[in-house]
Amino acid sequence: MTKLETLRDHVSAAPGIGTIKTKVALGELTVEVERSHLLKLLAFLRDDAGCKFTTLLDVCGADFPAEPERFAVIYHLLSMPLNQRIRVKTRTSEGVAIESAAGIFPTANWFERETFDLYGVTFTGHPDLRRILTDYGFNGHPLRKDFPLTGFVEVRYDDEQKRVIYEPVKLTQEFRKFDFMSPWEGAQYVLPGDEKAAKQ
Repeated sequence: MTKLETLRDHVSAAPGIGTIKTKVALGELTVEVERSHLLKLLAFLRDDAGCKFTTLLDVCGADFPAEPERFAVIYHLLSMPLNQRIRVKTRTSEGVAIESAAGIFPTANWFERETFDLYGVTFTGHPDLRRILTDYGFNGHPLRKDFPLTGFVEVRYDDEQKRVIYEPVKLTQEFRKFDFMSPWEGAQYVLPGDEKAAKQ
């Protein structure tokens, strides 16, 4: 049995955590837990002598709009004493908050702010949940799959007004669709401008 499989079995037997799904793939252990038991699992991973995951490396999100629980929130932990890593995942829906892990890992503070800013996932009990990467008046959450590619407004510094101004997005050219055909084969249709070429 490998170290990861031993760790998987140890974490799966954690008391009072509820249903845990585990997966070992590509040399990594992923544990999925219900959001109501997330903090219990994170505290167990930090405090248990067989785990010692005392460092929270990252908290990030993922958006799956077609699924009932749209957002995945992923925590990456490191155990320096045991030289191991683990990924903890939980799921939530739009408008359903997750408890903040900032009380267990202080580094979760800014990571959770980033997840809130980019995906709109809220965290209850967070000491300062506000935007961290986008501007305070920013509309929307830019890493959601339904966020428009061009955004809503653009920001620039106006030298005449001597301040930053917001303007509606203006595309400098219309959207183009590329077919990515080989230039050696050539297109099977008339390219714009070719109709003007002299025919021999």
